[in-house]
Amino acid sequence: MASLYTEASKNVTKTWLLMAGVFLLVIALGWFFSIYFQNPNILVFFALFAVILQIVSYWYSDTVVIKLSGAKLATREQYFDLYTVVENLSITAGLPMPKVYVVEDSAPNAFATGRDKNHAVVCATSGLLAILDRSELEGVIAHELSHIGNRDMLVSTVVVVLVGFISIIADVFMRNLWWGGMSRRSDDREGNAGSILMIVGIVFAILAPIIGTLMQLAISRKREYLADASGALLTRYPEGLASALEKIGNYAQPLRHQSSAIAHLYIADPTGGQKTPWISKLFMTHPPIADRIKALLGKG
Repeated sequence: MASLYTEASKNVTKTWLLMAGVFLLVIALGWFFSIYFQNPNILVFFALFAVILQIVSYWYSDTVVIKLSGAKLATREQYFDLYTVVENLSITAGLPMPKVYVVEDSAPNAFATGRDKNHAVVCATSGLLAILDRSELEGVIAHELSHIGNRDMLVSTVVVVLVGFISIIADVFMRNLWWGGMSRRSDDREGNAGSILMIVGIVFAILAPIIGTLMQLAISRKREYLADASGALLTRYPEGLASALEKIGNYAQPLRHQSSAIAHLYIADPTGGQKTPWISKLFMTHPPIADRIKALLGKG
């Protein structure tokens, strides 16, 4: 029977495989364009620009996320239970105490962000604090601290930036085509070879962003399963997180202040929707809450 330990191990492996797939997609896109335009420097540009973009976005990720979420810094006096739960579990997990923020919103949710464990942020909504008891709150905070300990912020930032980069390049390719650049390039090639290569390029430019986005969403879902398992191991009480997820899932209203750019950071879908058809799951930032509860309670 699968345990929380085996689930955590499997999810780590799957996440890194998916990340490798995203990197390979970027390299493949650069390789194709370097061949099409007969310029090997394009591949070098792809690699360097992607790395620089990752570094910049990663370094300022916490500042950007806090602004997008509308969170405010929380003090021990204002939010004693939240603050002490974060403090106690940080000690248990062997992590530095992260900054604690609260979003004034009736929708129950939480997230963690920051470029590393020494510059981390844990945030909860006022709605979450209102409906959870202490053991449930500990489950949620343990989940968020697990994201910090598992370095999920690095993983999510890298993947989001790479997928965005793929989309931008694909858009540039298509614009170049419509403005006639590709047609002129095709005319310089021999017979049907140029036309075939142009068709392949169009298909690649259309499919690459879609594939990249699906990979990004798959990674996000795997990291949620991993944080659930790691959080349950931290508190030694998976029922607390399972109960919290059930309460969050029963609240179907979306966050008032949300951004699609950071939707994957929350413990639950901030739009409040929980789609169940299998095809819809491919486009979800989070696994269905019912599936997460089953995994936590060993019923999956």
